[in-house]
Amino acid sequence: MDVQINNLTMEQARRFLFDYQGLSHRFDASGKAGILDYIDRVGCIQFDPLNVVGTNPELVLQSRISDFERKMLWELLYEDRRLLDYWDKNMAIFKMEDWPYFERYRQRHQNWLRLNPDTAEAVLEEIGRRGPLCSADLEYHEKVAWDWGPTRLARAALEGSYFAGRLVVHHKKSGRKYYELSERVVPKELHGRPDPFADDADYYEWALLRRIGSVGLLWNRPSDALLMTGIKAPQRLAAFEALIARGDIQPLEVEGIDRPLYIRSNDLPLLEASLALEQASGNVKGEPDRRSAGMRACILAPLDNLLWDRKLILDLFGFDYRWEVYKPAAERKYGYYVLPVAADGRFVARFEPEKQRGTEPLAIKQWWWEAGEGADPAVRSSVERALHRFAASLGTTFAGELPAPG
Repeated sequence: MDVQINNLTMEQARRFLFDYQGLSHRFDASGKAGILDYIDRVGCIQFDPLNVVGTNPELVLQSRISDFERKMLWELLYEDRRLLDYWDKNMAIFKMEDWPYFERYRQRHQNWLRLNPDTAEAVLEEIGRRGPLCSADLEYHEKVAWDWGPTRLARAALEGSYFAGRLVVHHKKSGRKYYELSERVVPKELHGRPDPFADDADYYEWALLRRIGSVGLLWNRPSDALLMTGIKAPQRLAAFEALIARGDIQPLEVEGIDRPLYIRSNDLPLLEASLALEQASGNVKGEPDRRSAGMRACILAPLDNLLWDRKLILDLFGFDYRWEVYKPAAERKYGYYVLPVAADGRFVARFEPEKQRGTEPLAIKQWWWEAGEGADPAVRSSVERALHRFAASLGTTFAGELPAPG
């Protein structure tokens, strides 16, 4: 089917992002294979330790993986060793085979080891002798300055060695990290591989391409999607130029957006498939109608990949979302831990859940429908199904009722 992929309507851009992110009308992914496929597409998912109704990566995956259970992510990280905890978009989870691409980050974070060589080597030797350890296992009680304020020397030694790549997270227990020597966890063929980038410019181009793929579409302007890449304005402009010149990315004009949005050239078939489905919907006999195929709502994570550039989401969807968890209570517009709700290619609501404890039923503390939403029975029904799926992923149930709009 012939579709136009140089100029998009706003609706086409919205639909593509939902399709690209695995949030469209149907579930295309399941099991650990689905998790790996998704992370392979987007590069990484962001981690945050705060756990109100699951951690951020668990919330990202439950909205995309039809049969998601928390143990799947645990196994991929700490048993199968297909995934790794490290720094990418802030704290993040990515595929083990990406380890060599972060050698520059590791080299930039050798300072603590250089300033504290005796302590660093003593800690590494102790882990080498005893196996995976957490800070409570080490007798280093001296208080030292650290990035997040004064802390025990044990924690500084472990985290400093982790940032530098000498240690990796072996597993977690009740949120506590246990560290192991990286050469015991990262496969030898990956651990010893040299920095793959010829120079800084080569690295910035790779990082920008990776971040465009993390979201699906991105523009050439300052963006939270570029956090932790080290890219400043001059490097960003140069990287965009180089990627365009090589044909690695393509500009798309989207109605209502005052600058091009860029897509990875390798993702153009996905865009074409999304546009073809939309064009065929309801028009060609025998073709699926995405709306009549069963509307699907999703509960999104606060740091979901789709939301990494909140200005882009505001301009494309008219949805103004800020995670207010670190704001003083008096400055919050909505609440402490508020999650977006999407359905049929748009954002329809947001809600604040109660803290999940054990198998207690999922409870809603506050609910806000977006303007004009909540009256359509199809939307309400799809959102109710999403809440039941969300509760099931937490190992519990949902027995509440959605409030009426207005």
